[in-house]
Amino acid sequence: QVQLVESGGGLMQAGGSLRLSCAASGSIHSINDMAWYRQAPGKQRELVATITSGGSTNYADSVKGRFTISRDNAKNTVYLQINSLKPEDTAVYYCNAGVYFWTGTYLRYLEVWGQGTLVTVSS
Repeated sequence: QVQLVESGGGLMQAGGSLRLSCAASGSIHSINDMAWYRQAPGKQRELVATITSGGSTNYADSVKGRFTISRDNAKNTVYLQINSLKPEDTAVYYCNAGVYFWTGTYLRYLEVWGQGTLVTVSS
């Protein structure tokens, strides 16, 4: 009943910028924390950034100063702005959200993942 769809990935050059988007759809009541994760080839998925419904943010040390997470609650969308791209940013980027949604007259909660969007940074 709830879906997250990422967009904005692609092949980029080092030093460039990129903005990823992730839109939630379905019978949504509200969304708690939203987050971006990434998984580089041969590595485990890692948390990149989080944002609460009130807009408080946290970042992994490895991306502080270059990544900015933001959200538009009216659009149920979270964004990730990536500046000064580095080859080591190459990864599949996933969004994640804690979503309250309706199933009939019942309100349920689910942690939802997007399908991922690939970002490749060439040197």
